[in-house]
Amino acid sequence: MKKISVAFDGLKFCEESMNYGIELASRSKALLTGIFLDDFLYHTYNVFENSGGEGIDGNELKRLKAEDENTRIKSISIFYSACRKAKINYAIHRDKSFAINELLRETIYSDLLVIGLNETLSHLQEVPPTPFVRNLLAGMQCPVLVVPRESKLPEKIFLLYDGKPSSVFAIKMFSYLLPEVKDIPTEVISVADAEASAELPNDTLIREFVNCYYPQASYTVLSGTAKTAIPSYLKKASAADMVVLGAYNRTAVSRWFKPSMADILMEKFGFPLFIAHNKS
Repeated sequence: MKKISVAFDGLKFCEESMNYGIELASRSKALLTGIFLDDFLYHTYNVFENSGGEGIDGNELKRLKAEDENTRIKSISIFYSACRKAKINYAIHRDKSFAINELLRETIYSDLLVIGLNETLSHLQEVPPTPFVRNLLAGMQCPVLVVPRESKLPEKIFLLYDGKPSSVFAIKMFSYLLPEVKDIPTEVISVADAEASAELPNDTLIREFVNCYYPQASYTVLSGTAKTAIPSYLKKASAADMVVLGAYNRTAVSRWFKPSMADILMEKFGFPLFIAHNKS
């Protein structure tokens, strides 16, 4: 049995992430853990809003806290009822410290984490990739599946391969964790420099490996740079397709000045992204 975890903002519950996690858990007979991130610094209210800068009085603050608690309990109840209805194994965690630290700790003890593309764990309206998701991907200890609000299980899988260990590692993890999608059409995408031959790096080895899991896979070698060629090629894909890639195996300074392929795809498309990186 695998352990699939789904991260939730209890104040802005994302049922789409829940449904995606339930479908995965149902197909793979996995334990589904709902992680409700109740960051003690995050509320629906602003203590200084409409109070002339003097702060909310004690009774009003108590009422607002109670409303937030009721909202969080309702979110948990929705997850509980949905898991019971789907007849899957489930667990519920309420993590009440700093959200990003708690979630990174949870990834140590998960096989796969599902999180919404638009999760912010803040009041701010942010466009993907949100700082919260980027911080998660930088420190994750298990593969992460980033899903948009409107998503369903994939109709086609794109495996991004650049010859580096991180891209092969991502394909390995995807193959191990989600064998139930092995019969879905699969395409390996690589990019060759315009002056190089249009061949896959370590062609024989990668074909031999991929053939073990996806014997019907097709192979495409694009010309140009990865950060322009791949997004351009994926314009033909549908919103139901999934992209598998290795990412975020760089320092924070490097990520700040040089966005990863995952950042680019989160910004430009609404695909589910399966992201894993080898920390060795």
